[in-house]
Amino acid sequence: MIGIYDYTVILTYLSVVVSFIGMMLASDGHYRTAIVCLAVSGLLDMFDGKVARTKKDRTEEGKRFGIQIDSICDIVCFGAGPIVICHSMGVGVRKDIIGLLILLFYGVAGVIRLAYFNVAEEMRQKQTTENRKYYQGLPITSAAVALPMIYMLRPMFTEEIFLLVLKIMMLAVGILFITDFKFKKPSNGVIAVMVIMVASALLYIFTREWHMWRIG
Repeated sequence: MIGIYDYTVILTYLSVVVSFIGMMLASDGHYRTAIVCLAVSGLLDMFDGKVARTKKDRTEEGKRFGIQIDSICDIVCFGAGPIVICHSMGVGVRKDIIGLLILLFYGVAGVIRLAYFNVAEEMRQKQTTENRKYYQGLPITSAAVALPMIYMLRPMFTEEIFLLVLKIMMLAVGILFITDFKFKKPSNGVIAVMVIMVASALLYIFTREWHMWRIG
């Protein structure tokens, strides 16, 4: 078989599988569970690079495959995934042309960002074996934190205002994907905080989903 199937890419594959499930759920109207899937994909992605780097004898082919498969899965999980979820919540539906354009912009910005990252990362790895210390622009995986956290604020707003906030967030994140600035790669401590934040969002969404199922 073609491809690589060792433990260095297992979390990446799991992340995209969870995202596929989330998009199917969102298409059926289960956007709360889909947001949970998005957050889980984000958690898996936080650690896939660390797992891959534990293999000391990675071939050049393995490294290049890792760069490509990670970005391809990222555009599915954190590009297409949030678009489907936001659309299922009402962004870009009926006559919401502005919302539709924002979602399309978000997707294109994510693709551009990841294509640029692939080129830059291959060039960087030819020059140094050091781990990357900075991202250029906002990482696309930030959607796995931003969307669950925004959803936690939903009870504070009316439906109309919440959709406006959601559109502003998607537009801002899309712009930051392709804005040329240095974003320091999170330390283990920051990652731990992010995991706790996402876990809190997961718990909140799970609780709401369970409550809705009980009364429904």
